[in-house]
Parts: sequence; structure tokens; C-alpha cells
Amino acid sequence: MESSISSEKARVEDEVTARVTRDVRVGDRVAIPAGSTARGEVTLVERGGKVKERARLGIRFTSVVLADGTRVPIETDTIYRDGDSPTGESVAKIGGGAIGGAIIGGIFGGAKGAAIGASAGAGAGTAAVAAGGRNPATLPSGTPVTVRLVKPATVTVEE
Repeated sequence: MESSISSEKARVEDEVTARVTRDVRVGDRVAIPAGSTARGEVTLVERGGKVKERARLGIRFTSVVLADGTRVPIETDTIYRDGDSPTGESVAKIGGGAIGGAIIGGIFGGAKGAAIGASAGAGAGTAAVAAGGRNPATLPSGTPVTVRLVKPATVTVEE
């Protein structure tokens, strides 16, 4: 990938570019030489939630530009990337707040204080989750991706 893409900022139809890193061969001939530029677009952006839903990003490539400037139309499968699940982090923040609150409440108020402290701590943990950010889906520049053509592409190869 030459473009850096994140579900936090990307929009559907944003342009993406990548560089072909290996010669694409048909038999013993090079059909698409390494160094060619693949051009495409963002097809899906789901920002995800702070508590449950994962962020998701989709891209596909629509053309390859060869070294001589020839543009070859292609149609690829969509490449998807998912962000990390926020669920584990949310549980840890809420549970950690409840445990911390119970310990502090128990120290200062016995069993009743522990119950009150656990509730307060869980509330603080929930507030931390709500104030925190999402886990975006990303495709940073330099990320290797493998594409698969949906239908054949026609490339003229010189003898």
C-alpha cells in the first residue's frame, strides 16, 4: 500500500494506491511488471463502536498503470480489514473499576462500603469506556496486500 487508510478518516470512494512488488507472470512472460501502480477506491467504512462493534474497512482495485503509462482496467475482490475488538478493553476497564472501588470501599466501610465502592468503580470504568476512543481499522502505507482478480484482465505483452 502507498496510501494510508483508516476507518476514522476514510470515506467511501476515496482513492487508494499501491505499488506492485513482484512481476505478475503469465507463463514465461511478464504481464504486469513490478513497480506498476495499482489504483482503487475505498468501498466500505464502518467506524465501529466504543463498546462492542469492530471498525471495518474495505478497498478494491480498479486499474493498474504500467511503466509506459498504459492503464489496464481490473476488477478485484474487496480487501477487508477489521479493527481490534473493543469488548475486551471495555470489560477490563469496567471490571477493573469495580474491583478497585470494592477494595477501597472495603477498606473504608467494610462489606457495605465494598458494595458501594464496587458500584461506583464500575460506573467510573463505564465512563472511561465512553470517553475512550474506538479501535480503527487501518491499512498503513507499506502494508503488503494480496489481490485476486474477479474476472480476467487483458494486457498486451510485447514479443
